[in-house]
Amino acid sequence: MRKKGLPKDPYNIIITGVGGQGNVMASRVVSRMLICRGYSITIGETFGASQRGGSVMSHIRVSGKWTWSPQIPKGRVDFVAAIEPIEAIRILTTYGNEETKVLANTRPAYPGGVIAGELDYPTQEEIKTTVKKLSSASWFIDATDEAVKMGSPILGNIIMIGALSHLCELPMDRKDFEAVISETLPADKVEVNMKAFDIGSTLVKA
Repeated sequence: MRKKGLPKDPYNIIITGVGGQGNVMASRVVSRMLICRGYSITIGETFGASQRGGSVMSHIRVSGKWTWSPQIPKGRVDFVAAIEPIEAIRILTTYGNEETKVLANTRPAYPGGVIAGELDYPTQEEIKTTVKKLSSASWFIDATDEAVKMGSPILGNIIMIGALSHLCELPMDRKDFEAVISETLPADKVEVNMKAFDIGSTLVKA
């Protein structure tokens, strides 16, 4: 069933991850899907040490009436999509509230300090427990693992879009994604991206 209208205006989304995960591409695809529906979109992007796997965060503000400032106020995010799981916690502690919903990938992207043994990285269960405490609803999917099975880890961001489209309260769906991706990518890349989108939707339906 196609979703109708915005549950609130503006509806605030943050898509977060680390450099190299396709976070910016994902945010722009989602934004174009919503533009296709006639909504006004503003995007604000912040980059850490993105070339070294630092945090990358995209603010998407969706409105049926106005153009809002690109920065979501603290405590006002409605939905968080985290391609790197611990980034969900970083966002929630600053931008989350008791109504925030979260979609998170399960595969960590360990920073250099963790790889070198200088820093600790929380377990998956610790991350899930914290996210659940800080949000009204949360879903964890194996987006990167599924993308690896498809032969391209970067498709994890498309799998996340498929899941986000199914879970998010915004009126966007597979047809919107197909329209955007067909305009964005060469024809021979569309099929695999549609497959990745469908996998994301299936993961959260399950």
